[in-house]
Amino acid sequence: MAWFFTFLLFFLLSSVNACDRCISQSKAAHYYEDAPTSYGGACGYGNLALEMSRGYFAAAVPSLYRQGMGCGACYQVRCKNATLCNTMGTKIVLTDHNSDNRTDFVLSKKAFSAMALNGKGQELLKIGIVDIEYKRIPCEYNKNLLIQVVEWSHKPYYLAIKFLYQGGQTDITAVNLRAQDDSGDWQYMKRNYGAIWDTNKVPEGAIKLVVIVVSGYKNGRGIMINYALPADWKNGEIYDTGIQIKDIATEACNPWRCGEEPWK
Repeated sequence: MAWFFTFLLFFLLSSVNACDRCISQSKAAHYYEDAPTSYGGACGYGNLALEMSRGYFAAAVPSLYRQGMGCGACYQVRCKNATLCNTMGTKIVLTDHNSDNRTDFVLSKKAFSAMALNGKGQELLKIGIVDIEYKRIPCEYNKNLLIQVVEWSHKPYYLAIKFLYQGGQTDITAVNLRAQDDSGDWQYMKRNYGAIWDTNKVPEGAIKLVVIVVSGYKNGRGIMINYALPADWKNGEIYDTGIQIKDIATEACNPWRCGEEPWK
């Protein structure tokens, strides 16, 4: 098992972001049309993004998208136009990549208008781009972590999966799989793109997983999912892990390191 812990340590240290819970200043725009193709975006959630976020979804710049590791992260975003915007802002789920560096986020119209004072939603939408401040927050779901087998999986040679309802302030940095009866070795999955992980080394029979979850600066753990997929897993099906992830980062935001004061 020594290789496994070396693997774990590598991913923990390579994915740490000590300041992602601090307030950041930027700008936000909104989708002009919340088309179905925009829901899943670069994270690969498809229309499940709409269900997960209840319509409060967003695309984010590369520094937040982080080559897909940021998929599913939750943020509180509030605009700074005091004449149009409320003080609480809106909560969003990151579902897409935004390559336009003029704004850190492109919000769904529902999320963008939720930042407005009562009766000011349409007026805010007309502005198009607003100054914002934002911070990462825990994702809170009344659901277990779910695994969907991606439609292009090809049993028994190729398996691709995506994780849904990933809670807390967490990043999934590595996924390993093995036959549920412990036959064969642990095999690592690679990130295909966004929230999708895949492998061509598919165990026979039922499958269990170890998911490496990071929730803060030098703070991570492996979560064993003993009954991840049944022996007769099928493309497109969603399986309930029976596990809820609620890890929350504990470190404070130090102004000398993050450049911002904690969220009031």
